[in-house]
Amino acid sequence: MSKIQTVQKDNLLEGSSSPGITRQLAFKGEGCLVIRSRSNPGVISGWHHHGDYDVYGYVVSGSVRFESNTGEEDAVSLGPGDFFHVPPYTVHREINQSSQNGEVILFLRGTGPLVTNANDPGQA
Repeated sequence: MSKIQTVQKDNLLEGSSSPGITRQLAFKGEGCLVIRSRSNPGVISGWHHHGDYDVYGYVVSGSVRFESNTGEEDAVSLGPGDFFHVPPYTVHREINQSSQNGEVILFLRGTGPLVTNANDPGQA
């Protein structure tokens, strides 16, 4: 019989991070990742996509604004308790518009490189 696996919040593995954004890996299975992402107030990530991965997320604290494709017209803002889905190869960036630290739990399904940097789609 299988056992329930746990990872205590202080035992998460450091993942790839960006300036102002810390990512920590909780679980990695075949084609599946569970990550906690934290961001400082006012942080704006670079434009990127997650290749073959579907990214599903839940906003725990702070706020997150997603800009994709052409920026302003495709932007969405979310707060604590909200869920989101970023389809594979969707070029986007995240912004923590809050005055508090942001925390998002991410569930990724797919394979290949986790992050690919991209050019600003508004400049293409």
